Amino acid sequence: MIRGWLNFVLLAALICFSWPSTAEEPKHGGTLRVFHRDSPGSASILEEASDSVTAPFMAVFNNLVLFNQDEPRNTVDHIEPELATSWEWNADKSALTFTLRQGVRWHDGRPFTSADVKCTWDYILGRSATPLRANPRNGWYHNLKDVVPDGDFKVTFQLGRPQPALLSLLASGYSAVYPCHVPPRDMRTHPIGTGPFKFVEFRINESIRLARNTDYWREGRPFLDGIEWTIVTNRSTSVLAFTAGKFDMTFPNEITAPVLRDLKLQEPAAVCRMVPNNCAINVIVNRERAPFDDPDFRRALALSLDRQAFVDILTEGNGIIGGAMQPGPDGSWGMPPEMLATVPGYGGGIEANRAEARAIMAKHGYGPDNRMKLTVNARNVPAHREPGVLLVEMLRQIYIDAELVPVDTAAWFPKITRKDYVIGPNITCGAVDDPDQNFYENYACGSERNFTGYCNKELDALFDKQSAETNVEARKKLVWEIDKRIAEDVARPIILHAEQATCWRPQVKNYTPMINSSYNGFRFEDVWLDK
Repeated sequence: MIRGWLNFVLLAALICFSWPSTAEEPKHGGTLRVFHRDSPGSASILEEASDSVTAPFMAVFNNLVLFNQDEPRNTVDHIEPELATSWEWNADKSALTFTLRQGVRWHDGRPFTSADVKCTWDYILGRSATPLRANPRNGWYHNLKDVVPDGDFKVTFQLGRPQPALLSLLASGYSAVYPCHVPPRDMRTHPIGTGPFKFVEFRINESIRLARNTDYWREGRPFLDGIEWTIVTNRSTSVLAFTAGKFDMTFPNEITAPVLRDLKLQEPAAVCRMVPNNCAINVIVNRERAPFDDPDFRRALALSLDRQAFVDILTEGNGIIGGAMQPGPDGSWGMPPEMLATVPGYGGGIEANRAEARAIMAKHGYGPDNRMKLTVNARNVPAHREPGVLLVEMLRQIYIDAELVPVDTAAWFPKITRKDYVIGPNITCGAVDDPDQNFYENYACGSERNFTGYCNKELDALFDKQSAETNVEARKKLVWEIDKRIAEDVARPIILHAEQATCWRPQVKNYTPMINSSYNGFRFEDVWLDK
């Protein structure tokens, strides 16, 4: 306990919490240099599902509405207009009408109109003649029946039933508006947006470059001349380059507690902010392939996990054990701890849990002299590989010998989407701190992002019930019930919700890490360099 407290005090002392003074006058000019952890699968925000894409490319686009970029916590009260200037719900929250901004132009000079809004959600709803190659946001908008323009500058989102969370879904960095006149194949390699920065170049495994949009609709923005993302896949190399002055900023939410300590010792002037970001380390389990098509083996897996060991080793105590929804106080919907403790694998001692797991394995003929062989796949970035190492060791405690096999990012999501895996560590991040995004995307029957094949029709009906509920406290109770049942079903065992850091040099001004999403804070139009 004393050692843990000293580690916490040391870490707190190392982290700089100073923020730029609002009295400073922003300056125009300069290029923000950021290291990128890996090479994105493409530049298409609508088709990808990683902050490896939203971090560099969100600045190319605009949304209809967006979470305030200066507010650490995303809430519906902090949603601001972008391509929409105003919005209005009908009486029962089943239709949302936007008045659109006039005079906005795409980066190629074409005018923005309501037709582009309709085209964007026709892509997502699967109604376009030129479909998306992948459609990870389809589940978000399953309740959206149509997008109906009314002239060039008004559009209504018509829903099948009330859904108060729609506005928050539209405010995510994943909800970029696409141009009608550019096909999806071109958006993968040369995206055209209306945002503060224009796409210049994407060199796979090397770099991504953006330049200031001199015709941006928001006068005086952006301040930067450009942003350069240099792809450095080795974490040690990237951190050393940052401390040596090659970069102005680290990849967002990528610096773990042990790495942060070393970074601050080498570069004490760095401004660093360690925050929760609604990302849960978890285990994806292919329920359609042996052995985990058998609920016995899924339960054994859940009982083998020592969550506190994951917290201690991976985060040095900067992690919170929870369910599918981000725990409080930073998250709004997490299960109460006393409720979480009743779920198998969360309560009780780890040795008792593993004894039960070994008994399950023995019932199926496994033991010290007859061990199960498995392949554990992991995305080939440190944040995924490191939990994989611990997972392999924990599986050994219940008669499973597993081999960890890394998979490059470009191949990772296609691989798990087609369920070409058995088991693996994963990081599931909430793009929006709202149950509609999490439940429909990750757990609903048939969702493209439901990598485990989990399907419970009864829970699908509860997803709809909580989604339509307008009373927040009543909705929370429904959400907790759903979260508990998902955990009991070993749908996607959640290990921990982590806290990670972003660091930048003191000359980088007006960047705010967000505490309940790792996808929504990269518009960069208000960021400036004091050089």
